[in-house]
Amino acid sequence: MRGVEYRGLSRIEGPVIVTRRSRNVGFNEVVAVYDRDEGRRLGRVVDLSEDWAAIQIFGTNTGLSAGESRVEFLGRPMELRVGPGLLGRVFNGLGEPIDGYGEIASSIRQDVNGLPINPYARAYPRDFIQTGISAIDGMNTLIRGQKLPIFSGSGLPHNKLAAQIVRQAAILGAGDSSGGKPAEPFVVIFCAMGVKYDVARFFLDDFERSGVLANVVVFLSLADAPSLERLVAPRCALTAAEYLAYGRGMHVLVVMTDMTNYCEALREVSSVRGEVPSRKGYPGYLYSDLASLYERAGKIAGSSGSITQIPILTMPNDDISHPIPDLSGYITEGQIVLDRELTQRGVYPPVAGLPSLSRLMKDGIGEGMTREDHKDVSSQLFAAYSKVKSVRNLASIIGEEELSDSDKRYLKFGEIFEQQFLTQGEAENRSIARTLDLGWKVLARLPREDLLRINKTYIEKYLDPFAGGDAPGSAAPGNRTPGGAA
Repeated sequence: MRGVEYRGLSRIEGPVIVTRRSRNVGFNEVVAVYDRDEGRRLGRVVDLSEDWAAIQIFGTNTGLSAGESRVEFLGRPMELRVGPGLLGRVFNGLGEPIDGYGEIASSIRQDVNGLPINPYARAYPRDFIQTGISAIDGMNTLIRGQKLPIFSGSGLPHNKLAAQIVRQAAILGAGDSSGGKPAEPFVVIFCAMGVKYDVARFFLDDFERSGVLANVVVFLSLADAPSLERLVAPRCALTAAEYLAYGRGMHVLVVMTDMTNYCEALREVSSVRGEVPSRKGYPGYLYSDLASLYERAGKIAGSSGSITQIPILTMPNDDISHPIPDLSGYITEGQIVLDRELTQRGVYPPVAGLPSLSRLMKDGIGEGMTREDHKDVSSQLFAAYSKVKSVRNLASIIGEEELSDSDKRYLKFGEIFEQQFLTQGEAENRSIARTLDLGWKVLARLPREDLLRINKTYIEKYLDPFAGGDAPGSAAPGNRTPGGAA
């Protein structure tokens, strides 16, 4: 029966305890555990047999006694209190307020595990999101309802990039490529898992300084928090996102860092439970567990809200074939890969041109959404930068002086592309028109006969003001509407 207490524990193994099973107990059910001093701590059912239940405690096992502790099955899954008062608040990984303002004034509670979305009810993502960052907007465009992770490495500026995206991200109105007032602003859910205090402080200070904190909900599970809290934190964050998106009709941007810490916690819990390990010690269900988080992004037909995800993960040893980035890449619709070599050359943001991609980009750009030349410019930039990489490899073998004039021209193009197109300041918010203009400016360094991926009409229409790489005058493309009128 529900609410029945059981005295005594069968085993205590780290944060996992084993006790008698109550009837009708389910996975992920919340459990209250009382020690001999009547101290109360919560846990979650993580495994079941016919007679026994394994419970993972949100915290340590200090003070628990096998003979004197009591367990109460609460008969409900873990829930998060949601309401209009979420915005501007800071919670821990379990959804408990830690900003000193107490519980939000609401009686609505939602299961943190979410509800399955009928695939037929999903609306296909097509709306362009302007992040103000040329490497993303121009070549790896983010679309509303998309899940686009950032693959980074230890010491790379992924936190700085994420904070800049949070400050600048906006959905433009139809055909608005001029960088004017955004039609629909975002609210942001920020979830930090296993990060150090200084990283959490960086984000909070940045949100407060830039004035976006009032539209941000923060969930912090710091490095000294229990492993299980890291597993619950993203589920609490996504539950808040679902309420704001589908209950309040808002456009929500969810930033989760660091997914590697989440996966390490999952591996630790799996090891404690004695499960058979898979690749590099991670559990065999790592793929489905990550999918249970990533697939909570999207748009639902009939709802005015949406959830867009930007998970951040640090690749161990910069290895993109590691199970965490490898499986994430299968589930998500592309990735933004940060490059250590670009960082060492002083390029910010150091977005790697060739490994990065956005699989939904083609459906959110073009006339009426960004600008008619967007697809062609992006394709040509990718092709030219690929040529740059090949020439640099050749130059490292035979030396630059032995290169042909054409190859030397591409080497120069690569330097200009990285310094003028990729590089921008942390506070620089570029409109999509400005980004495409910069694309034309660097492409003007190449012979016209090499621009094979661009429609000749666009070359005649947009390239002339940049002939020779000079800055545009009053007739620059940035001063034209997407239809081409001056």
